[in-house]
Amino acid sequence: MVQRAVLAIDEGTTNSKAVLVAEDGEILATGSAPVPISHPASGWVQQDAGEIWQATKTAMAACLAAAPGVDVVALGISNQRESILIWDRKTGAPLGPVITWQCRRTADTCAALRAAGHEAEVIARTGLPLDPLFPPTKAAWLLEHHGTGADICIGTVDSWLIWCLSGGTVHATDRSNAARTQLFNLAQGQWDDDLCRLFGIDPAMLPEVHDSARVFATTKGIPGLPDGLPVASAIGDSHAALFGHGAFGAGDGKVTFGTGSSVMTTIPGFIVPPTGITTTIAWSLNGQSTYAFEGNILVSASILPWTAEMLGLDGVDALLDLAQTVGDTGGVSLVPAHVGLGAPHWNADARGLVCGLSFGTKPAHIARAAAESIAFQVFDVFAIMTQAAGGIGRLFVDGGPSRNPYLMQMVADALDHPVTPCRNSEASAIGAAHLAGLATGLWPDLESISKLANHADTLAPQQETQARERDLDAWRKAVARTLLSV
Repeated sequence: MVQRAVLAIDEGTTNSKAVLVAEDGEILATGSAPVPISHPASGWVQQDAGEIWQATKTAMAACLAAAPGVDVVALGISNQRESILIWDRKTGAPLGPVITWQCRRTADTCAALRAAGHEAEVIARTGLPLDPLFPPTKAAWLLEHHGTGADICIGTVDSWLIWCLSGGTVHATDRSNAARTQLFNLAQGQWDDDLCRLFGIDPAMLPEVHDSARVFATTKGIPGLPDGLPVASAIGDSHAALFGHGAFGAGDGKVTFGTGSSVMTTIPGFIVPPTGITTTIAWSLNGQSTYAFEGNILVSASILPWTAEMLGLDGVDALLDLAQTVGDTGGVSLVPAHVGLGAPHWNADARGLVCGLSFGTKPAHIARAAAESIAFQVFDVFAIMTQAAGGIGRLFVDGGPSRNPYLMQMVADALDHPVTPCRNSEASAIGAAHLAGLATGLWPDLESISKLANHADTLAPQQETQARERDLDAWRKAVARTLLSV
């Protein structure tokens, strides 16, 4: 009997992945290809739309070649969020770069909008603060510098992939990605004309917005794929991970660890977020949106290779091995504000800091401080979320670092809350696959998808309260120093 499966694209910041998810939930094959990043000026981060599409095709081809004979019934997309691009609607040619979520080139524009008193209304409509992380000021920059004289499409990376997969016939997105553009009114569930005017965006350039699970388009002219294959899901990668965990209960949450990190927990409905975190749409099914609180951390696991290089070590594994040779940091704190601080501080001008050094400081102390910074940044977000949501239920963790028990034990200790790793780190791809399978009838309902979740053993907190409070106090003081230096 031929095995049925969904091909999921997980379009990350540095890699394009393709994952083939079988009907029983097992991963049959994977493929990947790197996506180059360039930094043309300090704080600027961009990519090439053509290279993203080429990497996607390469990843899909590698994945399908690793599992010949599988019946691919649908294709799903999870994608890096907040990255934005524009392209010519008539020719399909990208206009200018893809400005990524990390890029800070519009920090001054955001500051001017805040100074003009617009932030409160923007948050009330979108759940998002005025920060260069979010796309509208970046889209305006692209239109100003590259948008003259063309019939333009504006889109996040999922929209670009849907466009490419459909042979340039469909310009669409889902509500989770639309919710991150800062142009989508979360309470009304539609593009907001007032916000479009504020940021100088023509709504006609924006994609159609649909549920996260639905047939957006069918494939056309893609090597290795038959024409007519349903493109049946689109969802932001962090949201996809939450769905992939089967986190369908009220208050269920997750932390996705990657270049940055996303902390997310479901909430009953749209709530204007407390200072420091955001409100978003987790996903949308059958016209109904599930809402969530989220905190976005700009520098998370990416601090590890940077610190390893600074210490002259041979990679992240060597760094973590060294960190485990000491029981604490010896008073050292490392705040990884290398491209500013995201949630809950939202300071684009902050920069990284190492403090608490003494003549007794060893490389191992700095290595451990780098590892701990990942957990402490999650704590800063988690504390606000817990208070605003009235408590957090199950908390899942995913992404590459979630495979490391040492790091995840640090997270459980810092939060004083159990964490449950995904047995497979491809949670975003799994979530996109589940949504596409739901849209095409491979799985009939959420209950059947819940049974596919595959988690490792839960890690309970182990650190004594006094030691935990000591470490958190040192972390808070280090963050305060970082902000004072701005």
